[in-house]
Amino acid sequence: MMMTLDLLPLADLVALGLLLLAWLLSGWLTEHPPKSRLSVSVLMEEYRRDWMRTFVTRVPRIFDATVIESLRQGTAFFASASLIAIGGGVALIGNAATVQRLADTLPLGGIAPMSGPDIAVRMLPTVALLANAVLKFVWANRLFGYCSVLMSAVPNEPTDPMAYHRAGQAAEINITAARSFNRGLRSIYFALAALGWLLGPWGLIAGTVAATAVLLRREFASTSRRVILQREP
Repeated sequence: MMMTLDLLPLADLVALGLLLLAWLLSGWLTEHPPKSRLSVSVLMEEYRRDWMRTFVTRVPRIFDATVIESLRQGTAFFASASLIAIGGGVALIGNAATVQRLADTLPLGGIAPMSGPDIAVRMLPTVALLANAVLKFVWANRLFGYCSVLMSAVPNEPTDPMAYHRAGQAAEINITAARSFNRGLRSIYFALAALGWLLGPWGLIAGTVAATAVLLRREFASTSRRVILQREP
């Protein structure tokens, strides 16, 4: 039976609900972790503030400008890559019948055959998550641009009463930009998980569990987190 947007099997609805819930909850937990177990994203916020405090007395400030530019390049790269992926997803949706014929020739034992419309519907969550990622990366890129302007407004003389105030403003904008960038990355993780729906609801559930586990491990149980926690020699 052909699957449509307004009539999905219960198993598919449950799998989609799990994907949405995991995406939202993993983001909330990463940005609002328990105080006893801070995430890498939250731990890095204090380092960004330290960076801007150090920036005030650093002479020359070329290094800081280079770091900001590299951050902007990273956001631009991911935004461009996500746009290309969206184009591929939209092309696949528009040529779902061709993809169906190709899939029919592959020895995919145990996987029920899908119609062209079914394939198109199953690609929609991936495209939607990638679209969200693009918006987050573009905003992060702009915020890093704002940060560079604020850094340029920091007086050269550290004793100037506005020096640390402007540096503090730059730090908070930097943190906001990084938060948006991280949200974009999470959307990419779950966009990849959503591709599991092409294998059916169990494929979507497996992809969602895998993406969530990878994200939470990197935020709360990774080697990088242990290194970041070592603030004292």
